[in-house]
Amino acid sequence: MFDQIEMMRMARAMGLHVQQRHIEVARNIANADTPGFRATDLQDFSETYRRDRGEAPLKVSHPRHLDRPDWSSEGARVIQVAGPVSPNGNSVSLEEEMVRAAEVKRHHDLSLAVYRSGLDLMRASLGRR
Repeated sequence: MFDQIEMMRMARAMGLHVQQRHIEVARNIANADTPGFRATDLQDFSETYRRDRGEAPLKVSHPRHLDRPDWSSEGARVIQVAGPVSPNGNSVSLEEEMVRAAEVKRHHDLSLAVYRSGLDLMRASLGRR
């Protein structure tokens, strides 16, 4: 039922993106002293979620009708993080990884807030609070 509601689909995709980004940040921190290791990150959520799904557009019969959004919850690509490289070939900066970890926490909280908001809207539409 929830997968048919676009707001809930977006909250779920955002949560999955946060999960994958957290894994990348943890992998970078774990390999901070590994010679030759290159730091990685994920593309931004907005870049990966607004990809076109390749479906035919819905027919809109009135100017005030809403069309289907061009969203897709396809996975994000892992990208190399540009930054200074240490003499042993490692490009992980613990300070930058801590900033990324804080961003991941903030995005996780945002995805939970969107999900709660969707549940509140459904409860209100059913006449429950």
